[in-house]
Parts: sequence; C-alpha cells; structure tokens
Amino acid sequence: MPLLACMAIRAVVFDLDGTLVDTLADIAWAINAALRATGLPTHALCALRRFIGRGAAHLAACVTPAHEQHRSAEVFARFQQFYAARLVVDSRPYDGVEPMLASLSARGVSLAVLSNKPDALTKHIVLELFPERFAAVYGQRDDVPMKPDPAALHAIAAQLCVRTDELAMVGDSGVDVTTAKNAGALAVGVTWGYRPETELVHAGAHHVIAHPAALRVLLG
Repeated sequence: MPLLACMAIRAVVFDLDGTLVDTLADIAWAINAALRATGLPTHALCALRRFIGRGAAHLAACVTPAHEQHRSAEVFARFQQFYAARLVVDSRPYDGVEPMLASLSARGVSLAVLSNKPDALTKHIVLELFPERFAAVYGQRDDVPMKPDPAALHAIAAQLCVRTDELAMVGDSGVDVTTAKNAGALAVGVTWGYRPETELVHAGAHHVIAHPAALRVLLG
C-alpha cells in the first residue's frame, strides 16, 4: 500500500454512511420494513453492512432473493418511503468525528460530503447532524454518475476551487478508495465503518486509518 505525502491537501471529501455517521440501524429498519411490506424475508443487521455504499437501488437488489429479483424495484420504492420517514432516529456521528472536523476547519481545510445516498436524504442528515460544517454536500443525483465514477468528485473540487490532487477522499469502502484514485485524489480508507480493512487495501488505499483523530495527524 503506497504512502503518499499529504502536505498539499487543501480539501477533504467524506463519504457519509460508515464514515461520518453510523446509519446502519436506521437503514436496516427501513429496508427490513420494505421487505416485510413486500412479503419477502428480512435480514440481520450484521448481514446488511456489506450491501451499503453503492446506492439504495443496489441495496434493494442485494436484499431481494435471487428468484424474486423482479420485485427489487418495489422493495426499493418502499425503502425510500420508510427511510425518508426515519432518517435520523438511531443514526449518530462516530466518536471522534466532530473534533476531527473542527480541527480541519480550524486549519483552513475545506470540507465536503460525497455519498451514493439520494441527494435530498444526504443533505437532510448532514444538516441535522453537522449544521454549517460542510462547504459542499453531494448525494446521488440523476444527472451525475455515482461513485466510483469521479465526476461528482471533480465537481466538488471545482466548487471548492481546488485541484483534485489537492483533495483527499475519505471513506470506509473500496468504492470510496476507487473514486479517489479515479479522480487523482488522495485515497484514505477508514476501518471503523462497514467494510473490512482488506477491502480498502485491495482497492489500493494510499492510507488506512483506524480512528478519526488519525486523519488530523495524517494531514498535518
């Protein structure tokens, strides 16, 4: 795993689910409610972790049995309804995230969020849990490809007036690491989220950290 210098980083873009916020309980409640409403079997909390990160439609397809895939669109639609009504019930920032964000802001580092969660839901969660903390918040939009396509990361860099090689992408999955590398940004994987460290290493993360405080040290 190559270790790249971080001295020129002027902006940090964070994934949301599994990186800034532990949203698993609320997502699990909504997707299981959608499955029950559709007459399909539910999933244990621990089993759902690996399905989060590629968008709600992907999640719905993963939890729908193979022989019922024609019903995944119905599960997806019901999930959106249930989840929109229960976005921030059990969801909380991970320990150490807020001090880390405050420290980076105090140093003049621009902060942003890039998630594959639908844009309106992403903005709602960020506004409720981190009011006025981020300069840009991007969720999944119909006119922009989802991660790991780098288009949204390039758009954020332009909005923040930085080059992508002056930007770090921080996330808990291989999708986040690949997004950063596709954009020419620093790829920082975190191990406190929903994916194992092996996935981050295999994707080629430049750095892997185990606590938010480590990012403050990493970026100097």
